[in-house]
Amino acid sequence: MGESAALVLFSGGQDSTTCLAWALERYGRVETVGFDYGQRHSVELAQRHVVRERIAREFPIWRARLGSDHVLDLTVLGRVSASALTEDREIELQANGLPNTFVPGRNLVFLTLASALAYRRSIHVLVGGMCETDFSGYPDCRDATIKAQQAALTLGLAERMDIETPLMWSDKAQIWALAQSLGGAPLVRMVTEDTHTCYLGARETRHDWGYGCGACPACSLRAAGWERWQATRA
Repeated sequence: MGESAALVLFSGGQDSTTCLAWALERYGRVETVGFDYGQRHSVELAQRHVVRERIAREFPIWRARLGSDHVLDLTVLGRVSASALTEDREIELQANGLPNTFVPGRNLVFLTLASALAYRRSIHVLVGGMCETDFSGYPDCRDATIKAQQAALTLGLAERMDIETPLMWSDKAQIWALAQSLGGAPLVRMVTEDTHTCYLGARETRHDWGYGCGACPACSLRAAGWERWQATRA
């Protein structure tokens, strides 16, 4: 690959951790960026550091490639979004058919700020875990949205900015399988033990697939994907 560096949008969840491993396999220097937007599941922000430390400890080749971490304060996004991810309210469908866990403009803002950071760091590749297969109805996870954003960023920065989305056409079972192919049992174990995806930020109960409330849409997708993946290995 021509580019030697990438910036991964890294939340500390299953998908972004798998993307981080994917990038570490492909690029000589991989930096990470996280966003504090007032999310209820802010435990992800804590788990980001746990995941990075475990990668450095258990994967020597990746440790040599793992670069700086950055966390950006985006609490203003939480204040204007009025989402179930940023406010204490029940998760449900809205009148427009989107779940109320949708944070309007979140990925667009994330990618814009990530590109500004990447520009300063002389990086021309962003890596994100957006996925159109198990995307919970979020329009800013669609492939067409990401391609349009890539074109806008390249025009606006007057430099090429590529957005890689290795999970775009994968369901959760395939994402578990990808983690296995990238880092074997140690990476699957790390994803299970250390990543966090639950919308409610619950980390009291350990399931076969990891920690979470077990009932929110994020937990349901993760659990169903785990079961389908396990079924293919039986």
